[in-house]
Amino acid sequence: MKIAILDDYQNIARELADWDSLGAEVDVLTEHIADPDALVDRLAGCEVVVAMRERTGLPGDVLRRLPDLRLIVSLGGARNPAIDLAATDELGIVVSHTGYLPHPTAEHTWALILAAMRGLPDETRSVRNGGWQTSVGRSLQGATLGIIGLGRLGGRVARIGQAFGMRTIAWSTNLTQEKADEHDVLAVPKEQLLAESDVVTIHQVLSARTRGLVGAPELAAMKPDAWLVNTSRGPIIDEAALLDALRERRIGGAALDVYDTEPLPADHPLRSVPNTVLTPHIGYVVRDLYEVFYRDAVEDIAAYQAGKPIRVMSL
Repeated sequence: MKIAILDDYQNIARELADWDSLGAEVDVLTEHIADPDALVDRLAGCEVVVAMRERTGLPGDVLRRLPDLRLIVSLGGARNPAIDLAATDELGIVVSHTGYLPHPTAEHTWALILAAMRGLPDETRSVRNGGWQTSVGRSLQGATLGIIGLGRLGGRVARIGQAFGMRTIAWSTNLTQEKADEHDVLAVPKEQLLAESDVVTIHQVLSARTRGLVGAPELAAMKPDAWLVNTSRGPIIDEAALLDALRERRIGGAALDVYDTEPLPADHPLRSVPNTVLTPHIGYVVRDLYEVFYRDAVEDIAAYQAGKPIRVMSL
């Protein structure tokens, strides 16, 4: 058996699970392969592909060119829109998934918020360059946190905001006050959330309904000193509209961990616009979650080898 592990940027997969127990040839790809032809060449002969969430797409036209592929293990929860499940069903490729932990992304959301509100990127740069204080930060006590999407991640983010003494409000299409009460959060219309929040943070799944959810009208409705935070998926925000708002300083800034194109191109304009805190999609990149990912991946492959049931991802 030949196994390919995709997008192991930190080259840590071998360290976190017992791949030798599978008695297989394991090929670890530490660099992202964006070109479909190059990807097909690299995966030729692989019976198993381990996909790091949505980093590399596996559309039908790629899958049909991999005749030896029989199992895809998707690291993360039971959903991965980057894998063409209709094609895998057609081709008889099994798609399994591993466990997931929500707390790392919630923690990283707060790393971004705190860095933004205290100007940490600029202050760190100043100290490293021999300077000293360059800005006046903002405190969270008494500020309003607006949460778009009050699920298991949004709920965790809300609790932390409340611990800082923030007023917490939330909106999503189907959010009721009864559901919001479970998190001691006030459910409000989207327009009110945008108008009143000092920090707007997004915690929704990317879908046809949420793509472009925050566009030019929503950005225009925000306070001129409010920050927009996104640790969900890049396309939930209209990137062109955000770039315009940042360049024209119509909002306080944006703290982003996710982007329309990943890895973010070296010449991407977001890298040079003012008032941003940018991280390279590391919200979930912590050792304890990676241990879950790779341990479960080995378990799934071993079960597949033994003909035992595994956690199957379905349409």
